[in-house]
Amino acid sequence: MTLTHRNATLDDVEDIVAIYNQTIPSRMVTADLEPVTVKQKMGWFLDHSPSYRPIWVFEEDGKICAWVSFQAFHERAAYDKTAELSIYIHEDYRGKKMGTQIMETVLAACDELDITNLVCLIFGHNAPSIGLMKKFGFEQWGYLPRVAELDGIERDLVYMGKRVRD
Repeated sequence: MTLTHRNATLDDVEDIVAIYNQTIPSRMVTADLEPVTVKQKMGWFLDHSPSYRPIWVFEEDGKICAWVSFQAFHERAAYDKTAELSIYIHEDYRGKKMGTQIMETVLAACDELDITNLVCLIFGHNAPSIGLMKKFGFEQWGYLPRVAELDGIERDLVYMGKRVRD
């Protein structure tokens, strides 16, 4: 599988939202319980910057099959070199080792993006995502037990982190 990536544009928001919404029914990836709209995600999209905290779309044969966002970890300036990473893969492409290619691209870009630490927030029952992060040397940096309720089931949140450069 040959993936390319680029900065997301306004024209990509509909595909980004569609991929995001695919994850909601699984109750494994996001704390949203109902599908979101392009309008609801527009502020989030506009808060990103191609040179500082980008959103990338990954394509195969011109079709968007995944996206990644680097988000400010915290609004206070002392946290500027730490970014929260989110990865969302279209349901037709999951389980095909795409996450490995995406992570290789992400880690290679951290120097240029001036990122020293990456943090991911992952539900404790999301074994595939935790496994992917561990494969790339992420460790558990935090654990919040039973902080989310999904369909009446309390779920844990795991903070996975990695220092990506010194």
